[in-house]
Amino acid sequence: MDEFIKIAPGFHLRNDFVDCFGKLGLKSMDDIFSFSGGKNLTKDNLASFRQRIMFNTDNPRTTLFLKRYQNIPKSVQLKNWLTRGKIISTMACDLQPAENLRKLGINTPEVIAFGQEWGGLFEKRSFIITEKIPDSASLEEKLPDSFYRDRKNFIESLAAFVRKFHDTGFRHRDLYLCHIFCNSQGQFTLIDLNRVFKPIVFSQKYLVKDLAQLYYSAPGKIFTKTDRLRFFLAYMRKTKLSKKDKIVIKKIKSKSQRMAKHDKRHSRTPPFEK
Repeated sequence: MDEFIKIAPGFHLRNDFVDCFGKLGLKSMDDIFSFSGGKNLTKDNLASFRQRIMFNTDNPRTTLFLKRYQNIPKSVQLKNWLTRGKIISTMACDLQPAENLRKLGINTPEVIAFGQEWGGLFEKRSFIITEKIPDSASLEEKLPDSFYRDRKNFIESLAAFVRKFHDTGFRHRDLYLCHIFCNSQGQFTLIDLNRVFKPIVFSQKYLVKDLAQLYYSAPGKIFTKTDRLRFFLAYMRKTKLSKKDKIVIKKIKSKSQRMAKHDKRHSRTPPFEK
């Protein structure tokens, strides 16, 4: 984190954005939490203590995403601490996995700024700002041309990326296609890291959960049964599934079906059934 400087108490900013943030009036934690520029990225299931804003900057010219957290329930903070095995801010649940995964060769969004403020033992508020991934789109939003040019190679590359991530020991817990970005060169980037952690126990359970989320979010009209089998074979580095592999796949499908039941109760069609 040598490229970051502390510009205010609890507020760290990347060197090349100091002038830019100064012109935007973002010089303190209070400035960050009163900022109303850009586009508010609200969604129905976003917790009340979370807020996301997209905004543009000049010099450097880019698009940034601000995540800010305040009035975080103590129960949420305690759960984060227990999961990570240490006292940690909500922002740091994004920041630390991003740093660790990049060191291990997994692409994650570039962090531009971050900050945290404590009120005694518990967190008062925190934020993180990341840069838009250039020349990329989520696999839910748009499959790249490379998918249509060479479907087999693309699926095997995706499987290798997910396997490399899991080989680090980390689990995502929100590994839907919308959280994997791909650029025109076929390079993948993992986003939305707030729930990422390295489980001490039940690692296989969370691995199955991740794979079930991928299976579930892959639309049936695009990803065939052959595509899904090819993904599992590549992920497991096999040319033929063993009995143990088939048990894992059964668990993945069972988890996906439970997720589908929840969707259907709310009159939503599961993506893998579309």
